[in-house]
Amino acid sequence: MRSEIKPDIRYLKDLKDVIFDKKSVEMLGKKTELYYMYRGLKFFGKIRYDITVIPGLMIGKEFNRTLGHFHKENFKEIYRVLEGTAIFYFQDKTTKKIKAIKAKKNDLVVISPEFGHIAINPSEKLLVLSNLTPDIYKSDYEIFKKLKGPAYFYTKTGWVKNKNYKNPPKIKFEKPLKNLPKNWKKILG
Repeated sequence: MRSEIKPDIRYLKDLKDVIFDKKSVEMLGKKTELYYMYRGLKFFGKIRYDITVIPGLMIGKEFNRTLGHFHKENFKEIYRVLEGTAIFYFQDKTTKKIKAIKAKKNDLVVISPEFGHIAINPSEKLLVLSNLTPDIYKSDYEIFKKLKGPAYFYTKTGWVKNKNYKNPPKIKFEKPLKNLPKNWKKILG
């Protein structure tokens, strides 16, 4: 990474309304740094290359994770695990479809536009992700904020249902991709 690019930092105060263990905000402090987003490290035409760094720490009983968002536009995104292990959690806007993908170093995950997504670091080790995305997309955080997080939280004891959702389906587990699709630029629009 180039040293002149400073990350956007997500603090615990940014996630305080969407985490499982609300008591952890007081315990850890609102200024606790949860993850770092290095945006625009490279460009491939209109496609942006970013890096996200998620330290291995616990937010109370929940594993560290991103805030979670949907794409306002109909764009896909491709993630690669550069270091560590990730769980990518997905749910559609109606919460009729929920899935998760566990990915290890060099595994890839394609984010479809109909799903909101969260990246979870299920360990105490550092998680580093890269992603390719159209540079013009905007994130929509409102669904996760309105319902106080995703339909399921990933905790030390496993998946725990968010009480703000009525009857979400069980999580469907899928496998990651091993290779970048040859048509990746077309996939991203």
